Amino acid sequence: MATDPSTFRAFFGSVPTAVAVVTAAAPGAGPQGFTCNSFTAVSADPPLLLVCADQRSRTLPTVLSAEAFVVHLLAESGADLGRRFAGSQADKFAGLRWRPSSVVGDAPVIEDDAILARAECALADVVPMGDHSALVGRMESAVVRPQNPVLYQRGVFSPWRLACEAVPQA
Repeated sequence: MATDPSTFRAFFGSVPTAVAVVTAAAPGAGPQGFTCNSFTAVSADPPLLLVCADQRSRTLPTVLSAEAFVVHLLAESGADLGRRFAGSQADKFAGLRWRPSSVVGDAPVIEDDAILARAECALADVVPMGDHSALVGRMESAVVRPQNPVLYQRGVFSPWRLACEAVPQA
């Protein structure tokens, strides 16, 4: 017997995860985005990452059409941004500072202190899997800032203090 969806969510909800906002834009469509906690490294050479998008996501058709997206890892001050892009409001970009990518089409690059890092990606592959699609992106550009990330567990955002902060430096 397969695990039911609520037990599946409870199982994975008990694991603290980093949080990202994935954005995309295509001709004729305004900027789109969603909050994601299902992403991972795939390959360093070539540089590939993977994010999972719900098949019902309004952003997924935009990613597929544009063949590009930006993954924004959220810093510990990014809980509000994570909540905003997890919601269903029509214009998630209202009041946000952002610019079109100069690297991967017009994919929106969010310019906010709540962004720990970002990767501007060209869509390399799409694999439908159950009620989600795995999006493989080739990282064309990446920026990392010296901040702590935010974690998400059981519906709560909280800061993650890096273990190295507690270890005395030699």
